[in-house]
Amino acid sequence: MSLPSLVADLAPTGALRSSINLGNPVLAQGTPEAPRGITVDLAREIAARLGVPVEFLCFDAARKSFDAMAEGRADVCFLAIEAAREAEVAFTAPYVLIEGVYAVPRDSGLKTPEDVDAPGVRIGVKAGSAYDLYLTRTLRHATLVRGEEGVDTFAAQGLEAGAGIRQPVTAYAAAHPEVRLIEKGFMEIRQAVGTTRTRRPETIRFLRELVEELKADGFVSASLRRAGQPETLAAPALTAPDSAG
Repeated sequence: MSLPSLVADLAPTGALRSSINLGNPVLAQGTPEAPRGITVDLAREIAARLGVPVEFLCFDAARKSFDAMAEGRADVCFLAIEAAREAEVAFTAPYVLIEGVYAVPRDSGLKTPEDVDAPGVRIGVKAGSAYDLYLTRTLRHATLVRGEEGVDTFAAQGLEAGAGIRQPVTAYAAAHPEVRLIEKGFMEIRQAVGTTRTRRPETIRFLRELVEELKADGFVSASLRRAGQPETLAAPALTAPDSAG
């Protein structure tokens, strides 16, 4: 596929419109006017390979970032791979692996993720997040309570648990002595680059192969380090990038 054809398919407006979720502090930091972090670096690198400028559409929640992609306002997104999204989004393999964890009251009898899935347990989640989607399809007994942030909803409504990403939930528990973390994660969150399934197969292959290259050559690890995030979050490169997704 020639570069002009690739650009016409992936950046039809002449710029790579990139949907950035500032609600995930592991992946993006800063402000809508000056975003930074691994997703911003990846968007810039994709645009550079295409030879086009990059435009950032910044949101405070994954569901809004997804909507921008699904509605055609963005060309690429940076979201967790989830079955509920894959009908509309073609994903690369993950470039970062993070964990979903629970916060509970310090005196709670809940000790493991399995304990949390019990009748009468209410879990605060960020509406539309990867862990909301995952828990929606996997919980058998507990009830989800959706809000702007899982731990904030948990605290404000006196729930039995709050779900979220390990790094911010750990920081929340450290700042609130009445709360503790259940150390074992309840899910692995696979963060990937995505674009709409309406793109040509060659365009999707370009993104998948580029992500593998950027994992293998240390780009992802270096970007995480610059953002103050653990390099250990970088996903391993695949041996067969064409099978990613």
